[in-house]
Amino acid sequence: MQFLWKWVDELIGKGLEIDIILKFIIYAATRLVPLALPIAMLIASIMTYGKLAERNELSALKSSGISLIRIMIPLFIFSVIISILSFNYSNYILPVANLKSGTLIYDIQKKKPAINIREGEFYNEIDGYTIKVSKKDYLSSMMYDIIIYDHTSEQSNDKVIVSDSAEMKITDNEQYLELKLYNGSSYIEIYNKDRLKNYGHQRINFKENTIRFDLKKFGLKRSDENIYKNHYSMMNIKQLSYSIDSLEKKLEDKEEYYSNNYTDKFNLKLSSVNGTLLKNSNTYRNKKEKMDYAINKVRSIKSILKSNSDDLNHKKSIINRHKIEWHRKFSLSFACIILFVIGASLGSIIKKGGFGIPILVSILLFILYHILNITGEKQVKEVGLNPLIGMWLANLVFTPVSLILLYKATTDSPLLDFSYYKQTINNLFNRGKLNKS
Repeated sequence: MQFLWKWVDELIGKGLEIDIILKFIIYAATRLVPLALPIAMLIASIMTYGKLAERNELSALKSSGISLIRIMIPLFIFSVIISILSFNYSNYILPVANLKSGTLIYDIQKKKPAINIREGEFYNEIDGYTIKVSKKDYLSSMMYDIIIYDHTSEQSNDKVIVSDSAEMKITDNEQYLELKLYNGSSYIEIYNKDRLKNYGHQRINFKENTIRFDLKKFGLKRSDENIYKNHYSMMNIKQLSYSIDSLEKKLEDKEEYYSNNYTDKFNLKLSSVNGTLLKNSNTYRNKKEKMDYAINKVRSIKSILKSNSDDLNHKKSIINRHKIEWHRKFSLSFACIILFVIGASLGSIIKKGGFGIPILVSILLFILYHILNITGEKQVKEVGLNPLIGMWLANLVFTPVSLILLYKATTDSPLLDFSYYKQTINNLFNRGKLNKS
């Protein structure tokens, strides 16, 4: 559903073939498998052990001298196998699926470069140009009633192009994005040589006009395999480890470079000021000039340090995103084991099977797990939390919970037995009445 909400406006009604839309959905579903396996283990374990407890089969096994932990061992081994399969899926299959999805987007952009331009909205993703289209024909890739504002000159917005129709496509050599305009006019402001005075405007009518944009600005002047192969979501554990080491080495070199080259900027010596200012330091004018010099020096240093700090934080953020993917492959796999233990323990305590209470409890638990997981990941992306802690936050919280529930289940604790709480409340209420009498 998240995928459909995000991409429905870009896919539906854009003239894309049904097989391309299906491929998009399949790739989206493929990316969700590592996240779906933990909740599948949770639901299956609660339903299974809840049904066994509801039919008193767990009680019969326990009365035969078989402990709950021994009953859980076969399915626990199965959950470990699922966890290993989940890790291998994330490590080998998921990067390929992400790569296929990225190249599919690239193919669509080549085939229908105007797909991102929406009707009745200003499109400014092309540097120096703003485009507005009133109507589009997605099957023929034709656009109608086009207005183009050209900001590429020194005077910024001094050229406007109006056209009845247009067609956008990529040239055969894949070097340029070509926009062919039909039946329109160009309005150009005319200035003097110094471009200080406006002498009116010039109008040029045309039947056909072609505007070409360099594809290097769009990042499309590359082969399909090279577009996303260095992206962290397209890498396995080995590639991520190598990339993290390389990025951290570059970050260390950059930090050392900044430290060696900008530490001396804090030394505000006035010896560099013009000698005449230093000789006549008693006058108010020279004192003011020296103060202005110092203030400007500090502002310059502040600007440099802020730029350097932003650059370093950006590099740290990229490294953290690589580490997020590295830890995600392990944390989601380990979650299969943790959620199985929680589900089996809760099922034996609740003593309800089927699609009622087990599904409700599973959804609530998984929502909590997902919120913790997203919160930790967000903090890591903002360089506010260590990737190890952030990506394992949900598992760190749920691991002790699973051990507590397992202990309660093995000791037949009435933790979630609502009849027990009802009887306890009734006993307290009746005891209060007896005390009053």
